Amino acid sequence: MSVEKLQFQAETKRLLDLVVNSIYTNKEIFLRELISNASDALDKLRIESLTNKNLEGDEEPEIFIVPDAATKTITISDNGIGMTRDEVISNIGTIAKSGTKDFLDKIREASGSAAQELIGQFGVGFYSAFIVAEKVELITRKAGTAQAVKWTSSGAGEYELEDSEKDSCGTIIILHLKPEFCGDDEYNFTDVYEIERLVKKYSDFVRYPIKMNFEVKGKEEDEPTIEIRTVNSMKPLWTRNKSEITREEYDEFFKQQLHEWEAPLEIFHVKAEGTVEYTALLCIPKHAAYNLYYTDYEAGLQLYSRHVFIMDKCKDFLPEYLRFAKGLVDSPDLPLNISREILQQSYEVKVIGKALEKNIQRQLGKLLKDDRDKYEEFWREFGKSIKLGVYNSMFDTKLKDSLKDLLLFQTSHEGKLSTLAEYVERMPDFQKKIYVAPGKDAAAIEHLPQMEILRERGLEVIYLTDPVDEFTIQVLKSYAEKEFQSITREEFELDDAESQKVKAEIEEIAKTREDLLKDVKEAIGEPVKEVRLTSRLKSGAVCLVTGEGGPSLSMEKTFEAMNNPLFKATQILELNPNHAVFKKLEALHEQGKDSQAFKDLCTTLYSLALLIEGVMPQNPADLANKVTDLLTR
Repeated sequence: MSVEKLQFQAETKRLLDLVVNSIYTNKEIFLRELISNASDALDKLRIESLTNKNLEGDEEPEIFIVPDAATKTITISDNGIGMTRDEVISNIGTIAKSGTKDFLDKIREASGSAAQELIGQFGVGFYSAFIVAEKVELITRKAGTAQAVKWTSSGAGEYELEDSEKDSCGTIIILHLKPEFCGDDEYNFTDVYEIERLVKKYSDFVRYPIKMNFEVKGKEEDEPTIEIRTVNSMKPLWTRNKSEITREEYDEFFKQQLHEWEAPLEIFHVKAEGTVEYTALLCIPKHAAYNLYYTDYEAGLQLYSRHVFIMDKCKDFLPEYLRFAKGLVDSPDLPLNISREILQQSYEVKVIGKALEKNIQRQLGKLLKDDRDKYEEFWREFGKSIKLGVYNSMFDTKLKDSLKDLLLFQTSHEGKLSTLAEYVERMPDFQKKIYVAPGKDAAAIEHLPQMEILRERGLEVIYLTDPVDEFTIQVLKSYAEKEFQSITREEFELDDAESQKVKAEIEEIAKTREDLLKDVKEAIGEPVKEVRLTSRLKSGAVCLVTGEGGPSLSMEKTFEAMNNPLFKATQILELNPNHAVFKKLEALHEQGKDSQAFKDLCTTLYSLALLIEGVMPQNPADLANKVTDLLTR
């Protein structure tokens, strides 16, 4: 038959422009699409030959790729099902008409099964060839027929069809590459090692061997010989039974797959069937990335569909607080768009994401129970993420409840990390609240004057040394029906009888010192909302506490570091009436509230209270001069 010129059906030119210039933004993926089509063709032949013994198929199934710098072409061939002339017109001549989708529909109708792993659901993958090719030739012969057909097009709206010769069934696609893809610029798709790299990146786990020719240099007097190699591994680790995989194999897989330099801390291998079928192979790295909590960190899992690589950093599966997890998800059920690069928000995605989140939570809880040392190793690297998860669960009670028992905090109990459950278990019967204290570090908190009386009573305090700790505690509000109480807040008081007795005594003293406290407040001025006597100090002279409603002083510092100075703590200065400095303050006040000595002592005490809280006074030099003057006197 002579060459026949035909027009593409549908709005071909416009659609081809869309495919080449918009849908596929990554130039490399043309090879992935054509390999996927070849894999589908091999699948079809394998399945149809089960019921049709007359079909060819004696040869071992394979995909062969030949890049050729001399002709500036790349050829992809398979010995799969092939196509008849009418099928070429139907499946190649019509944009978005997918032969694979029709075939899958027939399989489902015949068997009621959706388990056949066929890739090409959209019918546009073939046209990705025009991203890199100025002309495409396709030679194909349907299994069980004798006549081959050749299809040729430059993607300009028409194509040519003619009879051809082919010794066996299958399809050959020859891409005549555009100049920019032949090595002059960024891409060189005529280089055998570049194509090998792309196969390993995108199609390493295709089930059929992908073969290529490699030139092997012999001895100096010998001509180079050609060696045929299989360049894909074919068998994804995650498809194997967990019981058959050693920890060493897992470790090596993650090192290679994720380019990690050390074995992961923890591994999650999940297989699910039912409404949504998927396999996930995830890990927690040994160490946190240096930029894990910065905006330039790219979180996300690798996405595969039927073992074919789709995208690298898919953010749709795991919530933000699990951004440290790495690995991959492989599912035949995901509703990918026609470029296979972007997931649509869908029921399937939500089901997989929620299941993975619960699995990680469950595994972390098991690790905390069974291997405390390893969990604490995890916590040192990624504990901030779990705390951020609690903070972000402000309106999600279920998430908050699922994370609270994973939290660890350093406490005054032997300086060790403790769960909230362990803290509550150690509480004496008279203690009604969980005591917490914010500070720069454990040493700073231990030197807070409020800590002295707690140590004397044998009461444990949770140290909030991470800026996110206070926000986490505020979201939790309570644990095991016991409210959290900061020892640096104004409402803090001890619950035992002795403490209540001391408090009552101090309140009686305060009634006779109202003028003094008012004048101390006036001498200090605007920063302090109130000056009062306190029962929370033992040997300390002064401390600074904050109002219950607003941010604490440490929160204020965090907001300032975020260039948000509007959130200010309500400062309350508390004085110990049993301290010698208070007696001196009383004496100076009797001499006159306007005396410079009284004012200097008031402002110096305030500055010292700020320093105890880790806050630098506004005028450090003035403080130094006053302290020097007081020492001299």
